[in-house]
Amino acid sequence: MHSKKQDPVKYYVGIDVGSASVRAALVDEFGTVVAHADQPIQIWEPQPDHYEQSSADIWAACCSVTKRVVCGVDASRIRGVGFDATCSLVVVDKEFQPLAVNCEGQNHRNVIMWMDHRAVSQVECINATQHRVLSYVGGVMSVEMQPPKLLWIKENLQESCWEKAGYFFDLPDFLSWKATGVTARSLCTVVCKWTYTSDGGWDDSFWKMIGLEDLVKDKYEKIGNHVLSPGEPVGKGLTPEAAKDLGLPEGIAVAASLIDAHAGGLGVIGADVKGHNLPCENQPITSRVAMICGTSSCHMGVSETPIFVPGVWGPYFSAMVPGLWLNEGGQSATGKLIDHVVRGHVAFPELQSKAAASAHSIYTYLNSHLDLIKKSLPVGFLTVDLHVWPDFHGNRSPLTDLTLKGMVVGLTLSRGLDELALIYLATIQAIALGTRHILETMQAAGHHITTLFLCGGLSKNPLFVQMHADITGKPVVLSKEVESVLVGAAILGACASGDFASIQEAMAKMGRIGRVVQPNHEHRRFYDKKYKVFLKLVDHQREYRSIMNS
Repeated sequence: MHSKKQDPVKYYVGIDVGSASVRAALVDEFGTVVAHADQPIQIWEPQPDHYEQSSADIWAACCSVTKRVVCGVDASRIRGVGFDATCSLVVVDKEFQPLAVNCEGQNHRNVIMWMDHRAVSQVECINATQHRVLSYVGGVMSVEMQPPKLLWIKENLQESCWEKAGYFFDLPDFLSWKATGVTARSLCTVVCKWTYTSDGGWDDSFWKMIGLEDLVKDKYEKIGNHVLSPGEPVGKGLTPEAAKDLGLPEGIAVAASLIDAHAGGLGVIGADVKGHNLPCENQPITSRVAMICGTSSCHMGVSETPIFVPGVWGPYFSAMVPGLWLNEGGQSATGKLIDHVVRGHVAFPELQSKAAASAHSIYTYLNSHLDLIKKSLPVGFLTVDLHVWPDFHGNRSPLTDLTLKGMVVGLTLSRGLDELALIYLATIQAIALGTRHILETMQAAGHHITTLFLCGGLSKNPLFVQMHADITGKPVVLSKEVESVLVGAAILGACASGDFASIQEAMAKMGRIGRVVQPNHEHRRFYDKKYKVFLKLVDHQREYRSIMNS
């Protein structure tokens, strides 16, 4: 008897546009990252809270990294492409040429980044309307969403940008347009960042009420009137021009895209957990929260019926997992905050040289330094007198208060490496306490969460992971592939190719778990006390403000 000849392995390309770099991966049908490449992209900060990028620079980086990961691979085995990106706003004219989103008239800078906070007064006006669409964003719209940014453009760049604009794209949709020539939008972007609803579409009264009635007149052509579910094929696949740019075969399937955090959620949340003795085993996927931790962090929880959580975005129907409602909590600065605290410390040059001499990253070195100074105590207990409130870039969830500031209580005159290690630890704990605050708010509203699934750059830091387990009291599951966001993007491409019957099937087969980190329950009392202090810090901050404003 002849043994049955095995079918050749199928591959999918996942392309992820983060805040500071573009990454691509070649992923096989079993969810293994076979090849990986990244390339930095430029960020301009022309004034405080204004962050801009260039769509041409981003697309060039997409092409460069994709060519690198598919080099030498049999092109006939590559079945589909999926994109994810930050929810930044891309502006082009009627001929699809870039339009300046700045007063300097620099047309190549045509992207307002997700973390840009220029539209504070505009979002305040929008929130003052108390329009019904706001109930789907936790009751309060964030300055990081697109309507306030559009209103800012109309009010500040009416002639140079607003009147000349042909299309306003969320960055994930701009990428699928570049690849296919089709201006369809993803349900994920328009529902999560633009107030579209999957059952009712656009609400004319909202756009008229906030002064953007111009968008209604042309039947929403500028912001999207053809919407696809994530993973659905877009148009006829790669155009000849895009295929040449990316180094891929013409016509291969391109999927309707996802926001980057949602792609990370897709890459981890549906994984098979059998045999790991986890509380979410044999439970619906609704008992899991996917946490995507990079520059910022997102907390993704799904439910079978809509749950309205104060201060948490959503519920969004089918925005991540088809058929389920999504709630999305978030912290606007996490990796960025840790970096800010560590690099701004007077002992940073000493840390840099010692880490370089030991051939370790600065964070691996800090973690081992904490182990040295903890003596017989658990490492987390070193911050008994040092407390941080982490909202250095405002609070996204669950307080939705942009005006909140960071706080540190317990500083001394010491300036050495020990003190740098302690403030680093206290900052990580503050981020984990913020996660606990978000999870408790979600649970009070009706979510039943037993297990955290972590991915993204910060999930590579064992101290960050252990603190999240200890402080929330929940086991943390890490994905087998650290690059879960890229696996999520590849899952989209796999769906668009028709190789899987559904996103759920692709998630279960391509999302795989690695290490499981259990909480130290005997440390619970210490962290309960830290949490009590944490919540007092924000009460005090508000009290100080009211004293100063009285």
